[in-house]
Amino acid sequence: MITMIEKIGLPKNLFWGYIGLMLFMIGDGIEQAWIVPYLVEEGMSVTHASLLITVYGITVTISAWLSGVFVQTLGPRKAMLFGFIAFLIGSVGFIGLGMYTLNLSMMIPFYAIRGFGYPLFAYSFLVWINYSTPIERRSSAAGWFWFMFSLGLSVAGPFYASIFIPILGNINVLWSGIVFTVVGAYLAIIVNKDQVPASEITKISLSEFAKAITILKRPVIALGLIVKSINGFAQYGLLLFLPIYLLDFGYSTTEWLRMWSTVFTVAIFANLLFGYLGDKWGWRTTIKWVGGYFYAAVLILVYFMPQMVGHNYWLMTATLSLCGVAMAGYVPLSALFPLLAPDNKGAAMSILNLGAGLSTFVAPAIVTLFFQPFGAGVVIFIYAGFYILSAILTPFLKTPEELEAGPNAEAKVS
Repeated sequence: MITMIEKIGLPKNLFWGYIGLMLFMIGDGIEQAWIVPYLVEEGMSVTHASLLITVYGITVTISAWLSGVFVQTLGPRKAMLFGFIAFLIGSVGFIGLGMYTLNLSMMIPFYAIRGFGYPLFAYSFLVWINYSTPIERRSSAAGWFWFMFSLGLSVAGPFYASIFIPILGNINVLWSGIVFTVVGAYLAIIVNKDQVPASEITKISLSEFAKAITILKRPVIALGLIVKSINGFAQYGLLLFLPIYLLDFGYSTTEWLRMWSTVFTVAIFANLLFGYLGDKWGWRTTIKWVGGYFYAAVLILVYFMPQMVGHNYWLMTATLSLCGVAMAGYVPLSALFPLLAPDNKGAAMSILNLGAGLSTFVAPAIVTLFFQPFGAGVVIFIYAGFYILSAILTPFLKTPEELEAGPNAEAKVS
């Protein structure tokens, strides 16, 4: 008998892993929305606060890149355990030795260690999902991953902080976040009994880690890295300049924050929808039309909407919310990527996760280069052009079997 869990596309064998992921990401996301303003308010310079976040971003990217290889050589449980330990050590040092006195020499190294934590925990679980889920349900399973991930990191974590900071204070809220990660790790690593086939795990060696680099020699993997990097351009770029652009049309900072929050609320549910539809329509079809062409059209609409309607909070919110819908069009990419290199799924997933990290650097770089001299319109059209490029490249993300069969063969995951 098919259970309710299976009916909604959530893999029953990994149920507690998903719940654990969501709780872990609540603990990790608690400071996301307030850490920089708080540090500056307490007397830290903007330069030092930015340096702290930059170093954190570097270790997040490195950890995300290596997560697939760690899973392939150690197994997902051990990889997630190392992620939890890194988060725990980093958090205790960052909060206990750094936050009370704003000791930057303690804060930077320990926050960097904390940065290794969540990608190794979360993205290792994403690899686990790909190992343990039948191919016909893999896009739905990936949709649930991004739903739980975003629900914890971008919605529940900041919401919890907004409620308890007035009660407990900022530093005590950070301490309380560790409780969520402990419970989440226990559920995902211990209570979750699913086993990855032993054939998927290889012996740890330098050559295995080197594959996380050398696999980029395969053109299809390099193209996939470009597509995944483009995926996050709007997410990490718009927040840097769009509120400045909207100020000219009377939109306040408070209105902007509410609109941006709505985008991610829409996105977490759209992740489920396009995870399911990806299995029905075809993975590449969903990425190409929803994540690529539709996202490009939405960005252009976002630029022209305030020029057409002026200050209209609800209409602008609805328009921006379409970004959350388009963002979810890339969900099937998480299912497609390991099939591009079935002989080395871990290294392939490492490149997928590297693409997620590169978005956080490339998108702001475009803003830095083009916003000041040319304005918001040029930046948005550059982003839109990249999303069109993503749509053009997506049909070339073919599995080895499809490439061997030739152009006239029936696509398995189109």
